[in-house]
Amino acid sequence: MSETGGGGVREVKSAARTVELLELLAERGDRPARLQELADELGVPRSSMYALLQTLISRGWVRTDITGSLYGIGIHALLTGTSYLDSDPRVRLVRPYLDEASEALGETIHMGRLDGPDVAYLATRESHEYLRTISRVGRRLPAHAGALGKALLAERPDDALPEGPYRTLTPNTHPDRASLAADLAEVRARGYSVDREEGVPGIVGFGFALRYDSPAQDAISCSVPVARLTPGHEERIVAVMREVRAKIEATAPAAGGAAHWR
Repeated sequence: MSETGGGGVREVKSAARTVELLELLAERGDRPARLQELADELGVPRSSMYALLQTLISRGWVRTDITGSLYGIGIHALLTGTSYLDSDPRVRLVRPYLDEASEALGETIHMGRLDGPDVAYLATRESHEYLRTISRVGRRLPAHAGALGKALLAERPDDALPEGPYRTLTPNTHPDRASLAADLAEVRARGYSVDREEGVPGIVGFGFALRYDSPAQDAISCSVPVARLTPGHEERIVAVMREVRAKIEATAPAAGGAAHWR
């Protein structure tokens, strides 16, 4: 076991290795991995990795192909993720308001939560005009590269931003701390973030931090294709999303009410 720095608690190496393996398989998505790839990536002996994989396969956390040579994330990861969404009081609170914003605007509406350097998508209402082939729920996007993340980063001091260089997803993604900090100053002055094709080409996003926690952990956003974004439509998006945010924040229980997770 090794120190984690979390109040002197020592990390359980076998548990950490299991989590690292599941996260690696989840990140690979539809690209299954071979035994040696996983062993090399995590710096684990091949025999130890094989034993760990077999244990997780028997429990449904990892799956393998008929040859037993390729490995991917298992169905129990989905079941656990669904349980997280169903049990989270903030997600339950926000969902009806996502419906309201989607009906009012006819655009795609998201809820996301800051998770380290990324934003995890917790709920989505897709536009009938622009349907994604893959749902974003359960997926992650670098916080510096989207409306949700920038709305949440603006709730924090600039000295908390990572140094960079940052991973760029499009030619418009902020490449470094200075560029992002300048944008966040505008977010604070404006009261919401704007992502102009920084995370996804052809898509503009408007992000609004939900300040029922301090600093805010959750945000909502509206995404719209560039081709449909007129000045008038942008003005209406901002007005509706501001109103929806106010309703959510007014309805949210105080942190001292139901279990307040960190």
